[in-house]
Amino acid sequence: MTVEGNCGKILMYLSEKSNTYMRIAMIGQKGIPAAKAQGGGVETHVEMLATHLQQRGHHVTVYVRPYANPERKKSWNRIKLITLPTIRRKHLDAIVHVFLSSIHVLFQDVDIVHYHGVGASTLSWIPRVFKPGTKIIATFHSHDRLNRKWKWLARTYLTFGEWTINRFPHQTITVSHNLQLFCRKMYGRDAAYIPNAVEVPSKISGTSYLKDIGVKPNEYLITLGRLTPVKAYEFAIAAFSEIETDKKLLIIGEAPPDSVEYKFKLERMAAKDERVIMLGEKTGEELEQLLAHCYCMVHPSKVEGLAFVILEAMSHGKLVVMSDIPANRELVDHSGITFPVGDVDKLREVLQWLISDPVLVKIRGTRAIDVVRRLYNWDYITEKTESEYEKLLTHNT
Repeated sequence: MTVEGNCGKILMYLSEKSNTYMRIAMIGQKGIPAAKAQGGGVETHVEMLATHLQQRGHHVTVYVRPYANPERKKSWNRIKLITLPTIRRKHLDAIVHVFLSSIHVLFQDVDIVHYHGVGASTLSWIPRVFKPGTKIIATFHSHDRLNRKWKWLARTYLTFGEWTINRFPHQTITVSHNLQLFCRKMYGRDAAYIPNAVEVPSKISGTSYLKDIGVKPNEYLITLGRLTPVKAYEFAIAAFSEIETDKKLLIIGEAPPDSVEYKFKLERMAAKDERVIMLGEKTGEELEQLLAHCYCMVHPSKVEGLAFVILEAMSHGKLVVMSDIPANRELVDHSGITFPVGDVDKLREVLQWLISDPVLVKIRGTRAIDVVRRLYNWDYITEKTESEYEKLLTHNT
């Protein structure tokens, strides 16, 4: 065929495509919505991305685990849900479900199979080999091997996953520049950078829940996220317990089954200071109120991809005190404060300083909203993801 013929074919394909939609399957997440799935950043990412893709006219299928969909719903917000079994054990839960999903998707009419996480990517070769007409893409969310909950064998497998996520899919996406640079330097992969995103609240939250738990607006700090050792909330409690203030520290989140001992450790630490309150998991309006009216957020995590909870706090106009790991530093942009990861003394100094300077806290919180609106909004992130899909589908056409 001539060059003109090839160009004509591509233009015809793009013309037809503008009036159609893509069929996308997502694999690797526990399920959606994230709150029901007892999920974290990956589940929130998939929930929001799938929702926005569906709103743009695409057909999205999300593979979910049984405990994330106990009612066995076939759809959620017009997104198709496929519930497949798994073995709910720490080392088997994800990989068994990803394997069954990877086999199941071979018999589905999809254009794109999107894997989430390095562990899931180890099986992305299945549709790559046995469903050659479908394009495979994978998102590198974080260095999961650095999570202390994994023993040497699991860490080795997750390290292998970092190789596979750069080799098996047709394209790799990273949620941070730091991960993008890692892919380029370590594996020579030209990964696409598409960060996480968040929506800026459109209304002012009430305070009824705050009254129920006996706290006042602007008179408390928060931590937010799953209670796992990698989040290092013990640093926040230890530092806060040494500062002079009448404000409280609210620990928001629940422990997954494999981190129950860590939760007990935090509860023992909290019991020594009446200002520290363990609230458990909060969602919906209760969480919105807690975020909207907190003084600031403390996020001492040891490992992140690009933390949703930091973006959530920023979207509410809150300064975030965060550990200085590379993924967190990307988000600061003069809107937050970093401290050396694991340095409780420095964290204590930062918290004492901020509590004495509410004007600075307010100024940086205002800047945080601007940063989110410019760089981390879902419309922009969805368009970039959609663009990566389209490039794959037009490649070699």
